[in-house]
Amino acid sequence: MQVSIRRYLTPWRHPPTGRSQDRRVSLLSVRSAAGQVFLLQVLIVVLLVVAAVVAMVLQASRDALQQARRESVVAAESFANAPGVAQAFRSPDPSAVLQPRAEAARKRTGVDFVVAISTEGLRYTYPYPEEIGKKFVGTIEPALEGRTVIEQAGGPPLPTGDGTAVQAVVPVTDARGTVVGLVSAGITAKNVFERWLPQLWITLGAGAAALALATVGTTLVARRLRRQTHGLAPVELARMYEHHDAVLHAVREGVLITDADGRLLLANDEARQLLDLPAEAQGRPVRELRLPEQITRLLTSQEVVTDGLHVAGDRLLSVNKRPTFPHASGDGSVVTLRDTTELAALSGRAEVARERLKLLYASGVGIGTTLDVRRTAQELAEVAVPQFADVVTVDLLEAVLRGWEPTTEGWRQLRRAAIGGGQQGMPVYPLGEVIAFLPGTPQMRTLQQGRGVLEADLRNARGWQKQDPDRARQALERGMHSLVTVPLQARGVSLGLANFYRTGDSPAFEPEDLSFAEELAARAAVALDNARRFTREHTMAVTLQRSLLPRGQPEQDALDVAWRYLPAVAGVGGDWFDVIPLPGARVALVMGDVVGHGLHAAATMGRLRTAVHTFSTLDLPVDEVLGHLDDLVVRMDKDESTGDAPDGHEGEGVTGATCLYAIYDPVAGTCTMARAGHPDPAVVGPDGTVAFADVQASAPLGLGGHPFETAEVNLPEGSQLVLYTDGLVEDRTRDLDVGLDALRRALAEAGAGRRTPEDVCQVVIDALGPARPSDDIALLVARTRLFPRSHVAEWDVPSDHAVVPSVRAQCREQLSEWGLEDIAFTTELIISELVTNAIRYGTPPVKARLLCGRCLICEVSDGSSTLPRLRRATTTDEGGRGLFLVAQFAQRWGTRYTTRGKVIWAEQTPHDGASAATAHTPVDVLLEQFGDSAL
Repeated sequence: MQVSIRRYLTPWRHPPTGRSQDRRVSLLSVRSAAGQVFLLQVLIVVLLVVAAVVAMVLQASRDALQQARRESVVAAESFANAPGVAQAFRSPDPSAVLQPRAEAARKRTGVDFVVAISTEGLRYTYPYPEEIGKKFVGTIEPALEGRTVIEQAGGPPLPTGDGTAVQAVVPVTDARGTVVGLVSAGITAKNVFERWLPQLWITLGAGAAALALATVGTTLVARRLRRQTHGLAPVELARMYEHHDAVLHAVREGVLITDADGRLLLANDEARQLLDLPAEAQGRPVRELRLPEQITRLLTSQEVVTDGLHVAGDRLLSVNKRPTFPHASGDGSVVTLRDTTELAALSGRAEVARERLKLLYASGVGIGTTLDVRRTAQELAEVAVPQFADVVTVDLLEAVLRGWEPTTEGWRQLRRAAIGGGQQGMPVYPLGEVIAFLPGTPQMRTLQQGRGVLEADLRNARGWQKQDPDRARQALERGMHSLVTVPLQARGVSLGLANFYRTGDSPAFEPEDLSFAEELAARAAVALDNARRFTREHTMAVTLQRSLLPRGQPEQDALDVAWRYLPAVAGVGGDWFDVIPLPGARVALVMGDVVGHGLHAAATMGRLRTAVHTFSTLDLPVDEVLGHLDDLVVRMDKDESTGDAPDGHEGEGVTGATCLYAIYDPVAGTCTMARAGHPDPAVVGPDGTVAFADVQASAPLGLGGHPFETAEVNLPEGSQLVLYTDGLVEDRTRDLDVGLDALRRALAEAGAGRRTPEDVCQVVIDALGPARPSDDIALLVARTRLFPRSHVAEWDVPSDHAVVPSVRAQCREQLSEWGLEDIAFTTELIISELVTNAIRYGTPPVKARLLCGRCLICEVSDGSSTLPRLRRATTTDEGGRGLFLVAQFAQRWGTRYTTRGKVIWAEQTPHDGASAATAHTPVDVLLEQFGDSAL
């Protein structure tokens, strides 16, 4: 409004000096705007100070409690593990030995008390000797079981005063691990909560400083406002506004004022009528007013316009535009509009120009709405009919339709990609047909010259008629009389061409029409090229991702598996899954999702999938696998986020990934799993009940340093484990909770417990899969099988070499029951060597187990974690050939660690693998070992 006042009113004259001074109120008066703003600032500062104090108290209290818990545990553990403490508990007078040490430790560590406690809960030490021998106040039962207890409890007086104590109770164990006593250390609540008091004065001081700044700032702003208004009172400003408003809305010329950000500041009545502006237009951005494209571009640009003609609806407007200040062009613009529609009626060209402008605007809106090449070509044909042509055909190079780079060799044959208009009555080439244009045709001349060709009268177009004489004759008979053909060029390369035909009573094309057709084709070509490039990248990404996903199901005895993978329409993401057989008839299931889309996400997915295979080969626990993956993602992110990356590199590092890793054991019927930011798997019982596994959620991969929790779930035979990515249950229109409920209903209604995994996959995809997924969807359904107990044989092996023959005999009898006499000799040799090594080098308990499935698995476990090493024994060695023989006769062998030691396993293929195993006889193998002088 100040802009308008300066432009249209006379220069300001200072008010008379005799004005009464009682109208000049105080700068910070409540009646003034500055005073009201000041009061609001004071209120905000007070509220912020109060909130800061409350937050500080709560945060400091919590931090102090956490620090107290840590210090208590450290002090208690340090005292409990100090040399001689365990022996002191067993001494005749523990208090005499421990009391001075406890007081010294209390003063040295800074805690308020260190108490030694007997296993019956009696104090051996205390800061006040009279409390020694009394019952300890606190929980000691978990500590007697070897665990650490942290709690808040009251107790006898302390040197620092009474109050609730934060205390830790830890066990004291002897060399054999027996709990001989307890140690408690802690800090009283008084010491904990007094730590935040010094910060209170800092917060209050900051609030006072903020109030002072608010006072100074408000005063300065009030003075500036008075200078800007030259001391005018509100009544005088209102009178000036009324005069200005009366003049502005009385003129018969539209006036618009916009600021530098393209926001409409003012519009008079005439401008509202000419542009059909809504009532609430003032104050809104110009781009939100849905004005014609040219008017919007004019109002938002900084160019100066003099007597320009622009179409707005059915009106032709004469437009003038100037900056609000001649020397400050960035402050906004003033636009005046005058209706010249009556003048335009004198010339038919104005109407034609208006229609062409509308058609160009429609082409910008209607062409390129999708990234599909054929659909974009069809949109071009539909936009041009019937406003510009009666029949439109679009022919594209085969390479463009496939997403490849177009070449001039492709001009020899083009494929009909779109047809628009009355093609039913016209003999044009059908959709999808390959057309080879002859050299003299308008189409080939267009491709060769790189510009449009006009055939105003097709009866004289010899080249066009020569292309297909019969079809051309029929077209002329049915009224087709004029043609404009233009190339579809993008980045200087022709993608194809567009043919515009007029029939019947439509006027023939003129040279002005040729220019318009070229402009229309140029806009469409950009959209076609974008669609072509997207098609290429999408195809490449889908091909890459599908090549990295499993090709088929691996051989295993534990699960019946089926899966589905649906790539996103807008771009392939990084979803992946895997089924990995593990030793001991176990199977690992993996489901992961890399953040982002495109080739970078797919390549990252391949790297993570390869890493999972590597870690599973090492047979690591599920939480360790996720821990290694987390480290890998962190390293990948650091490597790809360095400043040495080339310009335009897709993706600046790995922004994160989620993963669910599960191991199913068909012998025990249990599934151990852990997840890193991934959705919970669904478990469908044999009776059809659906539940989500309660696996503790951990941070996504790539954050680093976060532990991963492990959960073990019992799965009865016939249960189904459903793994999926978030694209199945979450999108822009559906929250995660809603998607999980929909998945639960789909599994329950499908009767997943009675269906095959393949059927369950299809039912879930039909129920939840969107028609055009915005994110990748991966789904894995696994139905469990239990290993028959009749196919499992286990023996406890005493630590005595004399029992090895009996183990071989039991193994031979079991193989005879299973009908595996053909591999009995090699199996006896393998289990004999493994048991002998376990007895000689391992620690009890030693167990042997045979599993008979698609392969025969021999397992020997012991309590040692020492890894066996395969080596070649020299001729003078008396031993060292056991594992070499196992490796020779088994198809696969290896070692995996357990919570109680390790397991050495070996696999043999029954029947089919017998000949391979005996290709080298045992005698030949031994002779090679003993006779090689190089060893």
